[in-house]
Amino acid sequence: MIESSFEEAFSKEWVETQIMDSTNELVILRQVIPWQTIITQLTQFYDDNSGRSGKSLRVMVALLILARLRSLGDRPVVAQVKENRYMQYFCNVPDSELANFVNSSVLCRFRQRLGEKGIAIIETEVFEFFRQSDIIKGDTLMMDSTALSSNIVHPNDVMLIYNAFGKMKIFARSHELSLWWDHPHIKKRRRAFGCAKKGEREAYLTEFYALFVPALETFRTHVESLEAEIPESRKEKGRELLALLILLSGQTQQKLAGEQHIDNRIVSLDEVDARPIKKGKTFPSCEFGTTLQMSFNRQGFMITTENLIGNPSDTTLYGDTLRLFQKRMGNDPDTLVTDLGFRSRNNRKNTPETISNVFLGRSNDVDEGQRNFCCKARSATEGFIAVAKNLRGFGRSLYRRLHGDKVWTLLCQTAYNLRKFLQLYRKEELENNSLAALGLLKP
Repeated sequence: MIESSFEEAFSKEWVETQIMDSTNELVILRQVIPWQTIITQLTQFYDDNSGRSGKSLRVMVALLILARLRSLGDRPVVAQVKENRYMQYFCNVPDSELANFVNSSVLCRFRQRLGEKGIAIIETEVFEFFRQSDIIKGDTLMMDSTALSSNIVHPNDVMLIYNAFGKMKIFARSHELSLWWDHPHIKKRRRAFGCAKKGEREAYLTEFYALFVPALETFRTHVESLEAEIPESRKEKGRELLALLILLSGQTQQKLAGEQHIDNRIVSLDEVDARPIKKGKTFPSCEFGTTLQMSFNRQGFMITTENLIGNPSDTTLYGDTLRLFQKRMGNDPDTLVTDLGFRSRNNRKNTPETISNVFLGRSNDVDEGQRNFCCKARSATEGFIAVAKNLRGFGRSLYRRLHGDKVWTLLCQTAYNLRKFLQLYRKEELENNSLAALGLLKP
C-alpha cells in the first residue's frame, strides 16, 4: 500500500524560518521536478489491497535523485538528510519523521521494486517536463559512445579461477556440502601468485586450471543432483553458476592455447556482462564494463542513453540513436554531428533528407557556413562526455549487471539534466515563457 498523491509536509512559516536561501539549488529543483506526475506513475508498482503501508513515494524518489545529484551512497544520503534543512525540504521530510527516517537498505529495495521500468519513469517525466516547457531544444543532435566502467578490480586470469573456487565454496555452504578440493592449498598458491614476479605468473594459470577442472566436474555433479525439495530459485542459481564456470573453463583453455582474441571474454564473475572495451584513448587504453551510447543537444542536455554489452561498432549504433532522438524529441534535428567512427556509406544514405546538415566527422560534409558550428559542436560533445564521466557519475557504475548499469545510467541522466538546467538558469539563458511554465518567472 502506498500514497497516490503528494502532500506538502511544511508550513509557510517553517519555510520562511528554516529555508533562508531561496536560490539554493535544492529549493529551485524542488519546485521544477514534477513530483505528482511521477508519484501517480509509480503507484503501479504497489498493491493497494495488500501489504503494510509503504514509505512515502515522494520521499523515496527524492532520495534517489538527491543521491545522484550529490554523488552519495545510500547510507550517506540518508545520514545527510537528517542533518541538512535544505535536503529535508527537497525530500519533503518533516521534523516529526526524522527520528524514524528510512533505513538505507530501504533505498536498495525500492530500486529493486521499481527496476529499469520504474526508474525510466522518473527520468522520462523530468525530461518531458523540461522539453514541454521549451527548455530542451531539439535542433541539433550530437552523438558519441564511451565506456561505463563496472565496479571491479582489473581482471586477471588466475584470480578469476580463484574467485570461481570462492563461488563454489558459497554453493557448498548453502547446500551443506563438504568442500571437494583442498581449499587451504588453493589459498596458499594464491598468495604465492601475488608475490610472484611478472615473468613467473604465466605458469600459475596452468597450475590453477589443472586444479579447477576436476573441481568443476564435481560441481557439475552436485548441481545436477540437487534434491527435489530445494526451491527452484536456488536450483536456477546453481545452474547459472555452472554455466558461467563452464564458460570460464573454456575461455581459460583458449588462453592457454595462445589465443589472443576471445569472444565474450569474462572479466568478472560478479559483473558477468562486463567486457573489455577499447575506445582509442591514450589512458586508460582499455576499460572494463559496458558500452554507453549517448546523444546530446547543442545546449548540453543529455537526450538519449543506451547501455550495451561488449564494444559494438559505432556505425551500427548510428541508426538506433537517431531513431531514439527522433522519438524522444518528436521531430528530426536540423543538424546532426558525429565523429568519423559513425561514418559509413549506409549511414549517410539512410539519414533522412529532412536533416539539413549531416556532419560525420569531415568538414566537407556540410556547407562552409555550417562548418564552424559543426566543428565546435563536435568538440563540445567531448566536453559533455568528460563532464558526464568525471562529475556526473558516468565514470563507474556501482550497480551490478547490465540491468543495474541501465538503472545507474537513468538516475545519472536525471541528475545530469537537472544540473544542466540549473547551469542555464543561473546564467539567465532560459526564455521567459519557459520560466513561466516552471513557475520561476520573477515579477
